Formats: sequence, C-alpha cells, structure tokens
Amino acid sequence: MKIFPAIDLKQNKCVRLSKGEDSSSVVFNENPIDQAKFFEDQGCTRLHLVDLDSAFGRNNINNKTIQKIRESISIPIQIGGGIRSETIARNYFDLGADFLIIGSYAVSNSQEVKNLAKNFEQKIYVALDILKNKIMIKGWVEESDFTPEKIFEIYDKSNIRGYVLTDIEKDGMLTGLNQKMISTNVSLTNKKLIVGGGLKNNLDLERLRNIKSDNLEGVIVGKSFYVGNIDLKVAQKILDQNA
Repeated sequence: MKIFPAIDLKQNKCVRLSKGEDSSSVVFNENPIDQAKFFEDQGCTRLHLVDLDSAFGRNNINNKTIQKIRESISIPIQIGGGIRSETIARNYFDLGADFLIIGSYAVSNSQEVKNLAKNFEQKIYVALDILKNKIMIKGWVEESDFTPEKIFEIYDKSNIRGYVLTDIEKDGMLTGLNQKMISTNVSLTNKKLIVGGGLKNNLDLERLRNIKSDNLEGVIVGKSFYVGNIDLKVAQKILDQNA
C-alpha cells in the first residue's frame, strides 16, 4: 500500500475543502507545481490530483497548471473531478494523466465508462464518494440511488483498475479514516481500492495496515499532511511494515 499525496486545484491554487463543500476552500499553496515537486522529492510514487473547478462545473480553468505539473514531475498522476464525458476524459489523458477517477459519469453512463476502460485498460478508477452508504454525485451535492455494492456489480468484471473510496462526512475533517467502511468494501470487490477521507495521523495508518488485503493499493493524504500531522516518509514506512 502506497501513500498518494493530494493536490486539490481551485483557480490554479492548491486548496483543501471540508466535507467537499466548495465554499469551504482554504489555500495551502499558491504554487501547486512546487507542491507536486516536493511530493516527488519526498519519495511518493503517485500524485492524487483533483480538479475542483471542474467538479463544480467550471471546466478548463486548471488545464495549464495540470500540464505544468505533468511536465515538472516524473511520477504517475491520477486525476479526478468533473469527468462527465469521454471528451473530458480524453482531455485529461492528453494533459498527461496516467489514471482517471470517474464519479458521476460512472453512475449515469456505466456502459460508456466501461467502453472507455476498454480503450484505456487499467487506467480508470470509479469513485465511491459515500454519504450514509449512498454514492454522491455532481460534486458530492446530489444523492444517487446507488450503493457501493451496486457499483461493484456493474464494474467488477470490467477493464477498470479499481475504485477510490471516500467517506464524505470525514473528508477534510481530520477525524480519522472510516476503518469499518474500508474493511467492509475491500472484502466486496476483487479490484484495487484506494481509500481516503478523514486521515488524521499515523495511528490511522497503523490501523489501516492491519486490514489484510492485497487489494488495498493506496491511501490519499490531504489535509493531514498540510496541517503537519503526517510526515510522508514516516507514513510510507508505517505502511511498509509487515508488508
């Protein structure tokens, strides 16, 4: 399991939200390119990048910054946020994304997303943005009729790489990962699972390491790093213990 540090882009700046609410953004770095370089220098093996403007329907604002980040680092980049058509998906791949995380579009147009995964095999993750066991869509402001189990039924036999699981109630709140939710969902799928939402400190990582599953691919580290709770090198060492 690997540490995937997060950069959430809004108006070309590195910000963090609380519970995914657009109005809650706080700027942590005016220069996301420098932030990305720092993460690579710390030994991180993949960058988690979220285009918040796109998630809330403001497309193409951060494209140049994403391209500059791609040109500045060599590690893989996974991008999520507002990918609601094949055209937008291909645009992010053109900008240099190695992996895409698709939420609303995967719920509303599953066959199109499965077809996209055939063209970009093992490059697509489906977002499991969960609030009270329901998948939230459209920037986490609209509840769908889907549960994680229903999403697994649709996508487990497809060419997607896996899922990104987020507990919305905990996201950006520093209250600890929802270990029960993670443990439950990783046992229901044969695909890779990346987890996030609420990581507080190293104790969270030690508990996460105790969930024994080869499917747990990574944990997203956001606000816990930016406020100083997590040292990235120490965090990776914790996850590497007894691996």
